Amino acid sequence: MNQHPPRNIFQIHAGRPLAALPYLIGLAATWFGFANPLWHFPPLLLFYPAVLAYLARTSRSPREALKRGWLAGGLSYTACLYWVVVPVHYFGPLPWILSLPCPILLGAYLGLYPAVFVFALHLAGRRFSWFWLGLFGGLAWIILEWVRSHFLSAFPWLTLAQGFAPWTAAIQAVKFIGGLGLSGLIILPGIWIAAGSRKKSASAWLSTLALILAVLGLGIWELNKPPLQTGRTFQALIVQGNIEQNVKWSPGFQKKTVKTYLDLSRRGLQGFDPDLIIWPETAMPFYLKDESQLTALIREFCKNHGVPLLTGAPGYDPRPGGGYRLYNRAYLFNEQGEIDGFYGKEHLVPFGEYVPLPDFIPFLDKLVPGISDFSPGKRTKPLRTKKLALGILICYEIIFDNLVAERVEENSNVLVNLSNDAWFGRTSAPKQHLHQAVLRAVEQGRPVLRATNSGISAAITSRGNIRQRSGLFTTAVLQTDPIRTQSSRTFFSRQRELILAGFAVLFLILVLAGARLERKVRRSEA
Repeated sequence: MNQHPPRNIFQIHAGRPLAALPYLIGLAATWFGFANPLWHFPPLLLFYPAVLAYLARTSRSPREALKRGWLAGGLSYTACLYWVVVPVHYFGPLPWILSLPCPILLGAYLGLYPAVFVFALHLAGRRFSWFWLGLFGGLAWIILEWVRSHFLSAFPWLTLAQGFAPWTAAIQAVKFIGGLGLSGLIILPGIWIAAGSRKKSASAWLSTLALILAVLGLGIWELNKPPLQTGRTFQALIVQGNIEQNVKWSPGFQKKTVKTYLDLSRRGLQGFDPDLIIWPETAMPFYLKDESQLTALIREFCKNHGVPLLTGAPGYDPRPGGGYRLYNRAYLFNEQGEIDGFYGKEHLVPFGEYVPLPDFIPFLDKLVPGISDFSPGKRTKPLRTKKLALGILICYEIIFDNLVAERVEENSNVLVNLSNDAWFGRTSAPKQHLHQAVLRAVEQGRPVLRATNSGISAAITSRGNIRQRSGLFTTAVLQTDPIRTQSSRTFFSRQRELILAGFAVLFLILVLAGARLERKVRRSEA
């Protein structure tokens, strides 16, 4: 009987005595490749796409590839998002028995994206050589990460590029291709090696090495370039109050909260003359627009010290037909103690700041204590004080590259991220959140000042270096080094839409080319 060679370069026939091993390797690669409580080593993330490529290669059918990709992705996301239990149980309405499945459910949803990736890679394996298969996979991953950042309220957490944020030399490429593009590059080595090893191609290994050296070489070159001297230098005072969540919203604790932040600010001003003081998201748990004794204390502080202050606080506006709309806002007080402007958070947290589809799921309440759901804000223009044009991003808005790009397009020369990461507890989530801020700083070429209630607060340069940072669940006052505002834009910032469209067009071209090759193969076999 004649034996035909496999049409799919990923197709092999062998027993599977170690069937669980790829999943365990993928789990370890993502757990240690992303921030975690034990040890973070970014290069291990390179093994994750290799595992997905292996699963695509060894799957005997497209359906099996889909299932195996979903299992591998679901396990990895569930493990890295274990911390979801903390806000859902400790600060939400759910008991342990209902909280524990939440990371699993979220991981099962996010695992659909690697499932589609492995499915597509399995199909493409019969059409492309190792080189073109790698490009196909890289572009496919870019498209999938883009979809994940826009679909179903969006959750672009744990992007591959994010894992490399602590290695500043490894992420400088995002200035040119964005975080999505860097994630696509991270995918390439695993596919090239998996596909090239099937053909015993040394070129695949050499190409992988050349790619890694090129990315690191570009990063080292960028980091050693003389810094731009076009902007103005400034300094900021970042205050981390570390107010406990279970008392923060208590009316009887409001005065103590104000006193805590004022006392910490006064301590930070000793021998330090900042251009701006920054307090975290909802640092003031009352309505600043209402004239009260508490608001008067803040006004008096700014006037006495002659320094602007940016703080988070809830806000409201009357509805035309009666009632009020609530907002999660950042307010800017000027040196005279007057409110110069505010920004309302645009991208709200589902089940945290609002309940989606309340008519269909009325039994679920939001996790954040309060009177009613928040409404999304509309203002995106920077808040201005002297030489600073502050692009405000509240909480996890910093993880959305399109929102950060909008701030820069509105001529912000500094990005400010106000957050309250106390919801995450002592988990790896605050570090993962911080790494997203680092990525956005490099991507848009803007310094990022990050003020959180319980950590991690930080001052991040436009090159992604963390100059000052606080610990978790500590009271801290950060006096930043001189920081230079930036008005110039990175290549990616200027050409963002064109670059993203280019990724989509290249992917479509490869899909069409693959379909044409498939038709040729079928005709030759007929």
